[in-house]
Amino acid sequence: MGKQKQQVISRFFAPKPKSSSPPSSPRPNPPTSTHTSTSTPKISATVTFSPSKRCLTSHLTPPRKHQKILEPSPPSLHQRFLHKFLEPSSPQHPPLPSSSKPITYTPLEQQVLHLKAKHPDVLLMVEVGYRYRFFGQDAEHAARLLGIYAHMDHNFLSASIPTFRLNVHVRRLVSAGYKVGVVRQTETAAIKAHGSNRSAPFGRGLSALYTKATLEAAPEIGGGEDGCGGESNYLLCVVEKSVVGEKGNSGVEGGVDVKIGIVAVEISTGDVVYGEFCDGFLRSALEAVIVNLSPAELLLGDPLSKQTEKLLLDFAGPSSNVRVERVSRDCFTDGGALSEVMTLFENMHLDSLSDSIESNDLTEHRSQQLVIKEVMNMPDLSVQALALTIRHLKEFGFERILCSGASLRPFSNNMEMTLSANTLQQLEVLKNNSDGSEIGSLLQIMNHTLTIYGSRLLRHWVSHPLCDRTLISARLHAVSEIAESMGSCNGTKNAGHVEEDLDIAIVQPELAHILSLVLTSLGRAPDIQRGITRIFHCTATPSEFVAVIQAIYSAGKQLQQLKIGEGNNNTLRSNLLKKLVLTASCDSTIANAARLLSSLNIDSADQGDLTKLIIASDGQFPEVIRARKNFKLAVEQLDSLIDLYRKRLRMQNLEFISISGTTHLIELSTDVKVPSNWVKVNSTKKTIRYHPPEVVTALDKFSLAREELTVACRAAWNSFLRDFSKHYAEFQAAVQALAALDCLHSLATLSRNKGFVRPVFVDDQEPVQIQICSGRHPVLETTLQDNFVPNDTNLHADGEYCQIVTGPNMGGKSCYVRQVALIVIMAQVGSFVPASSAKLHVLDRIYTRMGASDSIQQGRSTFLEELSETSHILHCCTEHSLVIIDELGRGTSTHDGMALAHSTLHYLLKQKRSMVLFVTHYPKIASLATEFPGSVAAYHMSHLTSHDASKNANLYNDVTYLYKLVPGVSDRSFGFKVAQLAQLPSHCISRAIVMASKLEALVNSRIHSRSRKKLLLGTLGIVQEQQQLMAQPHDRPLQEFGIAYKDFYLNLKAAIQDDDCAKSFQLLEHARSIAKKLIGG
Repeated sequence: MGKQKQQVISRFFAPKPKSSSPPSSPRPNPPTSTHTSTSTPKISATVTFSPSKRCLTSHLTPPRKHQKILEPSPPSLHQRFLHKFLEPSSPQHPPLPSSSKPITYTPLEQQVLHLKAKHPDVLLMVEVGYRYRFFGQDAEHAARLLGIYAHMDHNFLSASIPTFRLNVHVRRLVSAGYKVGVVRQTETAAIKAHGSNRSAPFGRGLSALYTKATLEAAPEIGGGEDGCGGESNYLLCVVEKSVVGEKGNSGVEGGVDVKIGIVAVEISTGDVVYGEFCDGFLRSALEAVIVNLSPAELLLGDPLSKQTEKLLLDFAGPSSNVRVERVSRDCFTDGGALSEVMTLFENMHLDSLSDSIESNDLTEHRSQQLVIKEVMNMPDLSVQALALTIRHLKEFGFERILCSGASLRPFSNNMEMTLSANTLQQLEVLKNNSDGSEIGSLLQIMNHTLTIYGSRLLRHWVSHPLCDRTLISARLHAVSEIAESMGSCNGTKNAGHVEEDLDIAIVQPELAHILSLVLTSLGRAPDIQRGITRIFHCTATPSEFVAVIQAIYSAGKQLQQLKIGEGNNNTLRSNLLKKLVLTASCDSTIANAARLLSSLNIDSADQGDLTKLIIASDGQFPEVIRARKNFKLAVEQLDSLIDLYRKRLRMQNLEFISISGTTHLIELSTDVKVPSNWVKVNSTKKTIRYHPPEVVTALDKFSLAREELTVACRAAWNSFLRDFSKHYAEFQAAVQALAALDCLHSLATLSRNKGFVRPVFVDDQEPVQIQICSGRHPVLETTLQDNFVPNDTNLHADGEYCQIVTGPNMGGKSCYVRQVALIVIMAQVGSFVPASSAKLHVLDRIYTRMGASDSIQQGRSTFLEELSETSHILHCCTEHSLVIIDELGRGTSTHDGMALAHSTLHYLLKQKRSMVLFVTHYPKIASLATEFPGSVAAYHMSHLTSHDASKNANLYNDVTYLYKLVPGVSDRSFGFKVAQLAQLPSHCISRAIVMASKLEALVNSRIHSRSRKKLLLGTLGIVQEQQQLMAQPHDRPLQEFGIAYKDFYLNLKAAIQDDDCAKSFQLLEHARSIAKKLIGG
């Protein structure tokens, strides 16, 4: 409240307009203001505006004039303060009075209105002198977000920032989700002075447009050290089509109701991902895409279903600052999308074809034909998403990246495993579940990369493990070879019988040494992956261009020291390593890099001097040569004037001087007489500095020549950058090879950890199996180190392929099943694993259902989330999948939960035959081991208690968790120990123990009662059989005795079975009377 008072007070001590010259456009009085005589001060803090005032001042339409209301006497300062401070905020404001005079806009305001009409959804920053100014509602948003001052200037609210702070403030606005446009002056003072519009205002135009997805590739702002680092900023376009009711589709009952097409573009790296897939009501497949890519912007192709829109908008909530933009795809019906894409390709490839024909190089044209062929084979919805993305990026000038084809890839393929969103989150593969950071995740443990682009690639590797045994083995060979070169490798313990044909040779230590040198130097260099893409977009600075090309050139030269491919003297055994090293050190790439660097002046690039940057030779850049010649003549003409003034003033030592940026000054003492037409620039006590008229004229020509040279050099620089596009695919391949080498080097560094071993993968024809000896959790092991308790896992399709795991709370059940999944993921990434041995079959998917969470915004309860994830698993898993289900059924009543858990596991065992780890607190489920003998086994996490647990002393048992998986079913969960750790009140725990004892006694009594009844009923059945044998139809007295005897036992049986005590007593009395008669008779 104190801060608000201070801001309000500042309004009343602001400078006030003079009474003799009232403002030309006074603001209307507020609704409650009936006694004020002076107009509201123009300068005010934006945060103190009431809603009504904001509505009046924030829009670009200025307030209309009205007559000033005169009051007999102005109120005092204290009265005005109280009135303004206590002014209510009303959403309504009175209509403004009509004005007879038209509104007068300044030329700058007219430019702003014109630009705002063309770009209504853009927050504009207009260059005015040495500042960037905001107008109207843009000024209000900027003042609130940037913490700057907003004030009324002429007709609009205005705020401003200095030009040298552009980078900082644009990033802050973009991070908040705004679409920011920078409006710059399109002409300089020197050029304008010689133009036809010398009396008009400076021409201005939208020079740059920034959003979260385009910021790093944008000119001037992107590519700096304060960028987003290793994070990706994907633009994700989503379109969909309903498939309910189509032929061959069962709709919602079959789990599918829409078909979704996506295109994701990482504009700063050139990565383009596309895909089309069917999805169910809960949109789990779309959620997996979002979790994998983490897009910074969403482009929604309307119309979308409510479920899809709800999921996307929930992801782009207020806390995420994800920007959302909607576009219509109605124009892309009847092949319009493919036509839009092909038009862009035709325009680009015609230009490139003419260039390639001139240079006799048709390689680029052939590669572009391959890209067109791949686009033609894309699914229909993906083509629609691609067309929408192209149309969107045309506004930014980045649409060419979609046609390069250097990194065009499908989101999922048969070679990679796509982990679902649940698996990524519940196993904490990319982020932890506590604060959402990378610390404590599997990625953080495996990430020892030295470059930013290597870290990005490793993130993709971890979230997309391989599903092809050949590719996995190739990575493991490369990792083993690098690790051996480092001097320590644990792979020989477990790989003796896997690759018999692999040559056993001593690896030269130069491999690890050279790789370390290359990657360390690249880690100090800029992000070359984003750098070459910025060069492709023609937004790179000269210093950035030189740094990126020099880094690629140096890395290639260093890798050539390995002498790969020279005769038969290959020092590398891994084919993958050979391929990557050859790609990164390709002769043509190094030659092109050297040629590009030789065309530039390195010193001028470091200084940012465009005029001396281009080395024009062999007829290249004739405009630059001509402009440099004119500039040189202007300089020589200007410098030659000094001889004239030496003769005129008879001073042989006279020289031009420069003071505070003003050049070619003649400094003379105060007693020297000069012609009257000399212009006095500045002076001191003893000297006066002049500009003679000839110097003024020559300086004017010099400034014009310098501006023309700058324009010609900038055009030549842009042409130089455009010519780089024909080499973009080649340089992109080299950078991707360097990133892959960094990932392999990272995995080799991980393999040197204590207790890590190379996994063995069996042939695809062998049964599915997971055999891990002394496996450990890769993340928790780093915290517990030697205190972590390892466990074995043995699952085999022809034997035991399901483990039912029970045990006490906090006994390590979830940790055990997670560690199995993480070891499998690490192995299929191509990494060594934390175990003494690991023999695995390649799995196609890993499914998890663990934890408890809800999604209230999407209308899903905790139990619905449980069953939805379970339904997805049951529909999608195969016999080559690993399924992990942790405590299914706890979100509902005990009987319902246990029944659903039992039936789910039965379905997995009977219908799917997947590898299953099933964690439960329902001991009854372990009875499935008898129904599937040899295939299912019950295990529990072992523990020790201070005395026999059968004594029913729940609270006073001291439990020691051993964290070791052993056969059998655990009879207790020790939930009261967890209640003690959670510090529930002791009275609450004691009462819970009493209630538990009563419930346990009641259940036990019912069990014993039922067993006694069963025993008694069995005895009665035997007696009845004997009685039937004794009964003789010819002996009437004996027959009557048998009837009475039967009647006695029927009454006795009914009394035992009836739960009504009163009725049972009556039946017993009746049986007693029959027995007396039988005894008496």
